[in-house]
Amino acid sequence: MRSPRAALLADTAIALLAERGIHGLTHRAVDEAAGLPPGSTSNVARTRAALLELTLDRLTEQEQVVMAGFRPPDRAALDLDTVADTLAGIVMLQLSEGRTRTLARYELALEANRRPELRKSYDEIGRGFRDAATVFMAALGSPDPVRHARQLIAYGEGVIFYALVGAGGTPSREEIRLAIRDHLRGSLSPR
Repeated sequence: MRSPRAALLADTAIALLAERGIHGLTHRAVDEAAGLPPGSTSNVARTRAALLELTLDRLTEQEQVVMAGFRPPDRAALDLDTVADTLAGIVMLQLSEGRTRTLARYELALEANRRPELRKSYDEIGRGFRDAATVFMAALGSPDPVRHARQLIAYGEGVIFYALVGAGGTPSREEIRLAIRDHLRGSLSPR
């Protein structure tokens, strides 16, 4: 993040996205929610595109810090249960303390489909997370770690999305861990 002011504005934008959705994110709304004089957000991010980019950059920064805390210490010793437990922790975090970030990320994902400049950034960020998942899958002995990493991310995103906006409620960490373990077993079993 460029400056403390930019971080404050981006953090405020993340909260507004989660609370009000993409249409509730305006320069004026960020100024008001951050308790800053009118025009403060425009001084840092002149256009809506610049505000969205600033917000996506900050969100990515925060997500990378969170994900760094979930890397197992010894990748050579990874096993299915360790990976399932690690990923269940990530999913639970996204549903609890990370709920605001997750909702904001979904709002930005939808907006990225309408804004090619945002889509490019969003896709680049996603590539970083897919690369990390590929390392997990390769360590587990996947014959096709890239494909299995994509499937694993899609599965995890589906669990998170369903828990946030579906009618099923939030599953327990143990339910998530068992489901991920079953998913991994299915991906890794010989066909």
